[in-house]
Amino acid sequence: MTASNDSSLFAPLTPLHKLDIMAIGVHPDDVELSCSGTLLKHLSLGKKCGILDLTCGEMGTRGTGELRLKEAADAAKILGITVRDNLKMPDAFFKNDKESQLAIIKKIREYQPEIVLCNAVSDRHPDHARASQLVAESCFYSGLVKYETAYDGFKQQAWRPKAVYHYIQDRQLKPDFVVDVTAFVEKKMQAIQAFKSQFYDPTSNEPESPITVKNFLEVVKGKMAVFGRDAGFDYAEGFTVDRNIGVENIFDLK
Repeated sequence: MTASNDSSLFAPLTPLHKLDIMAIGVHPDDVELSCSGTLLKHLSLGKKCGILDLTCGEMGTRGTGELRLKEAADAAKILGITVRDNLKMPDAFFKNDKESQLAIIKKIREYQPEIVLCNAVSDRHPDHARASQLVAESCFYSGLVKYETAYDGFKQQAWRPKAVYHYIQDRQLKPDFVVDVTAFVEKKMQAIQAFKSQFYDPTSNEPESPITVKNFLEVVKGKMAVFGRDAGFDYAEGFTVDRNIGVENIFDLK
């Protein structure tokens, strides 16, 4: 056996690290707002789910990066997520370049997710679409054997997720599929509200933003109702995908 094929040279993967689903958001609260119901549903099905935030959201209208990290930890407890990581890229100023891709690739190879959920392909906030492309490209490059990375002094194995799905955020994009999250809406709303600095607070003296208006959380819930209606669900989360979706049995379609 050659040294390059010696499994002892590769970073060990523990049950703590291996994920079924990794949800990636450029800002803390992106995942909670857009796909945490899907995470909650799959956690209930015995899947292991984790969250990777790219930035601390320090450029947000309200709060600070330090506060957002604390809120993210509180939200993770509500969701029951045991893995939450943050790459601390510069909010608003991160780039889709080799440095950023490499940071994400290392995390993909560390956690080896089967599925990655990431930011919307188009949205009001320019960070969202840029992060969407950055993550999608990183997922592909993570599968290149010749792109070598290391973790804790060990060489990492190449890993490409089986699928990358983009959640829908502020803009009302047409989903390619929706996930029934009816049973998990209330816990999702609790997790969102862990980000107290970001939403409506009548006592706050900080500037207003599109998400601090009084009815914003009602809008979030209303969007889920719209996504669910055509499929016969009370509430659903929508996703887009840049490839054809296959099914084994058309009777499984709602």
